[in-house]
Amino acid sequence: MKKQNKFMTFILSMLLALTLVLPGNAVTARADGQGDMAVHFIDVGQGLAILVQSGGENLLYDGGNRSHADEVVQYLKNQQVETINYMISSHYDEDHLGGLVKCLDTFEVEHVLGSDYVHTSDLFNTFMNTATAHAIIVEYPSVGDTYEFGTGSFTVMAPDGISQNSNDNSVVIRLVNGNNSFMFMGDAEETSEQDMISTGMNLDCDVLSLGHHGSASSTSWDLLEATSPSWAVISCGLNNSYGHPAEETMGKLSDMDIPVFRTDDQGTVIALSDGNTISWTQEPCNDYTSGSEKQSTDSSADQSEQYTNDAAATESYAAETDTSDTQGRMVWISATGSKYHSIPNCGNMNPNKATQETESQALSQGYEACKKCW
Repeated sequence: MKKQNKFMTFILSMLLALTLVLPGNAVTARADGQGDMAVHFIDVGQGLAILVQSGGENLLYDGGNRSHADEVVQYLKNQQVETINYMISSHYDEDHLGGLVKCLDTFEVEHVLGSDYVHTSDLFNTFMNTATAHAIIVEYPSVGDTYEFGTGSFTVMAPDGISQNSNDNSVVIRLVNGNNSFMFMGDAEETSEQDMISTGMNLDCDVLSLGHHGSASSTSWDLLEATSPSWAVISCGLNNSYGHPAEETMGKLSDMDIPVFRTDDQGTVIALSDGNTISWTQEPCNDYTSGSEKQSTDSSADQSEQYTNDAAATESYAAETDTSDTQGRMVWISATGSKYHSIPNCGNMNPNKATQETESQALSQGYEACKKCW
């Protein structure tokens, strides 16, 4: 179910505020209840590190870069991690792999999953040698492989073959806990996204961890339609040299009205799933500003104007589609899907591919009204 428990969000926000004043900023969010799963999107600057805790088990997806390795290790210790049941290296770029080496040396690690290619870096060799030193054999999963984890499971969605592009070799997983689901994209770009879509596997998710830190080469319209996320999380560094996240990507999220969390704005963000609802330690920042815009100017005034314009545009669309002619009220149809919509940017469709027809035509073709925008 894609529904936010606002009361739980408030409680967790208060707990987070209290923990932030404790020595060491030891932020915690326990997954102690039956069916609970905590997903920590750890602030590692321009990198990615996600810790998942459920049923007494721990999963670490990427570990940020080497300069944040000590912070990642301390964060895991603050969460009382002693054993990492699954360590997943999405791919072998430094901003994802660097912190995993120290985690291998610090914690007991049961399984290491990685992508089956050789990266031409000393860090890659160090990672593999460290795993060997701890008698760990790196496993190379195939698309469709499913692993039981805590109160849920995760399925490998990519890569389907090895590319010359390291980013498209990212191990992508879909994590499920009851009716809740998360997609961790690593640095997967559009080629990998299209490969996943072509398999016909279920990509629907409540929470999408954007690929490649929100770059323009990832998070295509097709992926957003296939995943239909209720929230997006972007892990990137403040004033990073790449300009992440890209203006193009943030425009898509804004057009589709997808609430956004950002580690460059908000630090570590934690989601708590009970199998039916997802609550958060803080509200979405909904900052759709690109990384480049953040570096060049204080964009607070621009954001206010943008949100005002978006609201006005939505009201305009709603007013337009509320009119009727002799053939009936006009509605919007997406390129894919089974719903018709009152506006072209309700958040469940790509507005650039939306077309209009009458409601009676849509009904005759088997479409149903979108519950979000009607």
